[in-house]
Amino acid sequence: MECPKCQGYKLQPTKLEQGLTVMGCAKCNGAIVSLLNYRDWLERTDASESEPYLEEYSAEKVIDTPTMLTCPKCKKAMLKYKISGCSGSRLDLCASCDEAWLDDGEWELLKSLELTRQMPSVFTEEWQRKLRKQATEEAREKRLLLVVEQDELDEAKRVRDWLKGHPNKGELMFFINLD
Repeated sequence: MECPKCQGYKLQPTKLEQGLTVMGCAKCNGAIVSLLNYRDWLERTDASESEPYLEEYSAEKVIDTPTMLTCPKCKKAMLKYKISGCSGSRLDLCASCDEAWLDDGEWELLKSLELTRQMPSVFTEEWQRKLRKQATEEAREKRLLLVVEQDELDEAKRVRDWLKGHPNKGELMFFINLD
């Protein structure tokens, strides 16, 4: 198998973690992870025996591949999935082969975000929807901060959270909107 990023460089067996063998590229340090092997590794390892990742890992250290990659196994296009709202880094997935490409530093990023035991979740619509919702909320807050102070935003969020579950929300909103 050749590296989907470096084109022409052979992938070699390497380990991401004890017991988790992947095919890695010596040039770009990327790796293709079989999700079947990954799930097997999850079952064989206990979360409590995983060493905590103490280093603060910066998402800027990750060199995400900006272009579409092709799967080194089947040559089909790999889809990109955002990891988190705090990082622009994306994991690439071949839906046909159930293989994920991790660019250099993405495993460390997953570790720092405590997501190494949840990697397949990143590829779900639910996960991606949650990230889009977070991004929308952050954009709304930024827009509001252009006209109000942080303490006013905090108070508005407190009131909004209080109203969410209130049985008389409609009546309260009607009252608030009357001027």
